[in-house]
Amino acid sequence: MIGTGQACHGIGCRRRSLVCHDEAMSDTFTALVLRETDDGHVGALEQLTDADLPDGDVTVDVAYSSLNYKDGLALAGKNRIVRSYPMVPGIDLTGTVVASDSPDWQIGDEVISTSFMVGERYWGGYAQRQRLRSEWLVRRPESMSARTAMAIGTAGLTAMLCVMELESAGVEPGDGPIVVTGAAGGVGSVAVALLAGLGYEVTAVTGRPETQEYLRGLGASAFLTRAEMSEPPRPLESETWAGAIDTVGSTMLAKVLAQMKFRSTVAACGLAGGADLPTTVMPFIIRAVRLQGVEAVMAPIPMREAAWARLATDLPADVVDAITEVVPLSELLDRGPAILDGQVRGRWVVDPSI
Repeated sequence: MIGTGQACHGIGCRRRSLVCHDEAMSDTFTALVLRETDDGHVGALEQLTDADLPDGDVTVDVAYSSLNYKDGLALAGKNRIVRSYPMVPGIDLTGTVVASDSPDWQIGDEVISTSFMVGERYWGGYAQRQRLRSEWLVRRPESMSARTAMAIGTAGLTAMLCVMELESAGVEPGDGPIVVTGAAGGVGSVAVALLAGLGYEVTAVTGRPETQEYLRGLGASAFLTRAEMSEPPRPLESETWAGAIDTVGSTMLAKVLAQMKFRSTVAACGLAGGADLPTTVMPFIIRAVRLQGVEAVMAPIPMREAAWARLATDLPADVVDAITEVVPLSELLDRGPAILDGQVRGRWVVDPSI
């Protein structure tokens, strides 16, 4: 449990001193706290109060969070995802506003927060309560439950932004098949479901043959193995794809680029396979292929609002339920590393109440 013997330095003290004695102590709540100790990076469930929360102008009772690849890295203390300690990880959260100093948000508003360095530099969603900056929040669509919002989370938001980029580039359902790499993961699963629901023909790339029926249920009509798409490509290969959503990077992205049709578009949003890109300029100067990066961490609020509105209408709740597993916060330290090993299918929603 967090100690109580530290001095108060006013409202700005909350990062330096975890307890401020001249503020009224509220009821305690549970949070997963990461600390850096002499023995290294450690995490544990702790009991906190409102006085422990960081600076911000909106306080939210958290209904759900989620597990993303970046969260797995944070929990494992890898890749320097966590920028300062102590840290409450969790890059996503949704819940109800219980206090606000912002004119934009009122008590009772249902909100979503994804990224903006939350869970990395700023305290995140693995807590029953959190204090945030108002400019990080979007309103949860009225038709969307809290659980569905976190089943979508950053992964689903990223998938929607990728689909919107393909649409913006003029890729239409009748143009030919769309390939999705890392299809059984969080971003890939939502991308497959969105594309299929919009009428696109979807080919799913997965390294786990046992996930093919799962992906077929989401709308994929054809499959390729990770091994097939990880072979070093020739500069240009047979024109196959009208569009692509790539979550992997490295050789697989190079392979996809070599197989794109003339004037087609690839939306690239991940690097699970590596940050390198062993390709040539040939796809770009011979076939006029467009490689569009997609970034959800600092995406502007209007773009986020448009994406969440589309997710509320284009991604049926029963499809979301099919890709969702609820994980208690109390089990996250033990189960979280599975996402780094590629063992998480679809989306894990984190329930901080259990």
